[in-house]
Amino acid sequence: MISVRRKSEVQIDTSRIRQLRHAARQSAAVAAERVGPVAARSREYAAERVLRARRWSAPRLERAAGYVERDLAPRLSAWLNDTAHRIEPPAPPDRPRNTGLIVLAAIAALGAAGAAMTRRNAFQTPYEQYPQTAAAEDGTPAH
Repeated sequence: MISVRRKSEVQIDTSRIRQLRHAARQSAAVAAERVGPVAARSREYAAERVLRARRWSAPRLERAAGYVERDLAPRLSAWLNDTAHRIEPPAPPDRPRNTGLIVLAAIAALGAAGAAMTRRNAFQTPYEQYPQTAAAEDGTPAH
């Protein structure tokens, strides 16, 4: 069922909030007037100090870069290379199984070739040894 009654409205007095907001704006304006010149001087002082720090640190950074390039980097590189060689696992041995398989295949190929040649020779031998037999089969007289 839908209610047709009006819901009560709540009235909040916002005048106190407006007064506090106005007071905060006035206080911020007064603080900005007082702090403004001090902030400008602080900014100039900080900029001067930053430049001094940069002048002081630049040669030291150059010196450190030279040390790293000349002395530290080669030593570090050599150390890393030695460590890599120490932790590298040993190379796996050559597999004799592969060599054995190659030899076995070669022997099998030679055996097959020998068998083929023997078989071919078995068919050709009777005709070469007995020429009259070959001539008799052809129907031509032998000499």
